[in-house]
Amino acid sequence: MQRFMITDSSDIVRKVGKRILSELDFLVSEASNAEEALQRCQAELPEYLIVDSGMEGALELIAAIRALDGGKEVKIYYCVIEADLKKLMAGKRAGATDFLLKPFDRKILTAVFGNRAIAA
Repeated sequence: MQRFMITDSSDIVRKVGKRILSELDFLVSEASNAEEALQRCQAELPEYLIVDSGMEGALELIAAIRALDGGKEVKIYYCVIEADLKKLMAGKRAGATDFLLKPFDRKILTAVFGNRAIAA
């Protein structure tokens, strides 16, 4: 089972995401801030990571994960509220693999990650 981490300051976003992704056969963990996420990633890297762009330290978290042993293989999704080019480019420069628009729902998460869980 592939590991997935959702890093978002919103309890609701984490819980909804966890429920949906767990149903897609991911082993999902949560972190409410960048520091907690980095500690968990240092212990065990997930294959997939969602990082909320509005969270303090989001860009630094992405860069820190990329610097970890094996961190370059993690698929990091930078979660943004709107398609703001400046914010998207900052995420890409920090090392984000791709982007997700927030709020996400079952349809979006299934479309983006559904086939990845099955393929593993």
